[in-house]
Amino acid sequence: TKSAINKVKEPENTYLQISEKPAWDLLKKWQNISPTFAYYSFRNECGMVACPNTDAFKNYTYKNEWKIEDLIVNATKKSIKAIDLSIDSKFIGNYSSYIDSENIYRKIEQYQKQENAILVGGYGEARPIYTTDAYKIKQNEGYEHRTIHLGVDFWTDINTDIAAIENGIIFSVFNNNNPKDYGPTIILKHEIDDLTFYSLYGHLSKNSLKNKCAGDPVLKGEIIGQLGNSEENGRWGPHLHFQIMLDMLDCKHDFYGVATPSLWPIYSSICPDPNLFFKHDALVDKKQKSLDQLVDFRKKHLGKSLSISYKKPLNIVRGQGQYLIDAFGQKYLDTVNNVAHVGHEHPYILEKGIEQLGVLNTNTRYINEEILNYAKTLLAKFPNELNVVHFVNSGSEANELGLRMARAFTAQKDVVAIEVGYHGNTQGCIDISSYKFDGKGGNGCPENTHIVPLPDAFRGIYTGENTGKDYANHIKIAINNIQEKGRNVSAFIAESIVSCGGQIDLPKDYLSEAYAYVRAAGGLCIADEVQVGFGRVGKSFWAFEMHNVIPDIVTLGKPIGNGHPLAAVVCTRAVADAFANGMEFFNTFGGNPVSCAIGKAVLDTIENEKLQENALIVGNYLKKQLNLLKEKYPIIGDVRGEGLFLGVEFVDKNKNPLPDETNYLVNRMLDFKILMSIDGPDNNVLKIKPPMCFTIENADYLLKTLVIILENEL
Repeated sequence: TKSAINKVKEPENTYLQISEKPAWDLLKKWQNISPTFAYYSFRNECGMVACPNTDAFKNYTYKNEWKIEDLIVNATKKSIKAIDLSIDSKFIGNYSSYIDSENIYRKIEQYQKQENAILVGGYGEARPIYTTDAYKIKQNEGYEHRTIHLGVDFWTDINTDIAAIENGIIFSVFNNNNPKDYGPTIILKHEIDDLTFYSLYGHLSKNSLKNKCAGDPVLKGEIIGQLGNSEENGRWGPHLHFQIMLDMLDCKHDFYGVATPSLWPIYSSICPDPNLFFKHDALVDKKQKSLDQLVDFRKKHLGKSLSISYKKPLNIVRGQGQYLIDAFGQKYLDTVNNVAHVGHEHPYILEKGIEQLGVLNTNTRYINEEILNYAKTLLAKFPNELNVVHFVNSGSEANELGLRMARAFTAQKDVVAIEVGYHGNTQGCIDISSYKFDGKGGNGCPENTHIVPLPDAFRGIYTGENTGKDYANHIKIAINNIQEKGRNVSAFIAESIVSCGGQIDLPKDYLSEAYAYVRAAGGLCIADEVQVGFGRVGKSFWAFEMHNVIPDIVTLGKPIGNGHPLAAVVCTRAVADAFANGMEFFNTFGGNPVSCAIGKAVLDTIENEKLQENALIVGNYLKKQLNLLKEKYPIIGDVRGEGLFLGVEFVDKNKNPLPDETNYLVNRMLDFKILMSIDGPDNNVLKIKPPMCFTIENADYLLKTLVIILENEL
């Protein structure tokens, strides 16, 4: 109002009008909110039942009895069975099933025939079908999906009669011509003593709407329509959507069928459970557990050393591409899980795994072409010198085996490793990982491990360009120290981008110099590609290739199986022959046909979907934009990494680390449904390592959210 007055009094004074546009925007938003809904929202915030009539409706249904047969009349199927279409439903399965609604309909139809029953369910159920953009709503902080179902669905035969649940009048007769919503719909209004409520009957046949008008009286049990066919009923086949509303919220002929989780306390009060009528056991949700219950069980019965991300833990139940989805159907953009390399629950990977699982899964003591085909495909990605592969189950096992190979080849035990490096959770890997043995619960550096400084050109002991040789010289010093003790170096192990050290790019000439020193002393060079391999860096398939070196041993894990437990060690013929010293190497599950089928499917997907190219394009774009933010926001000290393996370091003007600000940022990003992680020796580096299907659109949302927080809060 003040702004409008100022505009009239001083039309030339633009400063006085600054607040006018957002004021109008707010008024327009308010205008679209039902005053009644606002009233219910305020009641809910005050700890009251949102809709004042909720308790009266419950008392009314408690005193009376109905049967499902009173609603669905003369059905050929007499038994009633629950169907689970929730977010974590194993019945629905992979997201490729519910993206294609025909697949779901066929599953439901088959299940219905198998059980010869009316299938029922849905109230309060968060459904994956509603995680599409059509149900996405912009909120103050990111987006929320309307996923929670407000009615009950009944699957039965086409043309089954549907009866009025109670005496009343027709409130509306409507065909929205969109069977994906309700299709042909009738809403009845009921007035019982002082109680008023509405019942909605959706997915009827078009003929059900004939000769019906608003205001017409309807008696309890009177046939008001029939179920429509598949064309009329839309994506999930013939079924009735039955819903109760205690208030129409100014809606004239339709009502919301799904609600966001944040508004569920209000909508569940306005739209109470239809099973209050029937009190049928099949309509009771038996699997719902509170988050507190799940966390409590985990704390009691899983190892206490297992950490949980975030102060308020996420109950993640489904994956889809670059998203993780919680029990309420809310989608979180995942920039953390590089394990799901080609995307969470990729349909092709699933297909190939199931296909092979149905034929054979056994160990490597038999001849099977699956392992040979996969080995051939995998080795084709390496330089010719690296031509022998051993399969194991995890990156930790791969690094453990790599160390054994080096010791067998050199007959030495001493290993040189990089400061704040992490190579796995076996004892052998912990012993070369200063990230662990110098951290909480660690016992310090073992006798045969020699740690060299983290080659951090931003905040390390040498900074700026051309520091590679200076850092590599410390490897020479470490080797000299080993030799002075009458021993020699077995191996030098390094990630091609140091991940837990804070996404540290190895400086130019670092690896080439390091490898030269190690080989001159008779040691082997191990490239740990567990996190950075398989095209993630964009410029090359393996990160070590960016440094023009060829390791003696390469260890692979994490992304190799897209989440399936698979890993590998690739080495030269000389190393493999030295390891074959008479002691058999056998891994019960390593190289089994199912794992090999999945591993080959991952390689095929990377190639077929051009994911290495995508990592280069999206990674370069994201890195460029982050560097632009660095120029504007001094808190960003450094942006580094390659492809979709990036790090953003937060420091003050004197390059002092800012772990608290970094932690705050990550938790605020969660509010916008973006998952991020922190690493580095000072916990001040934001790690970005998403599934390789991460898009420019995803990058823009990440950048936009970062700006909101940096601009307004940090």
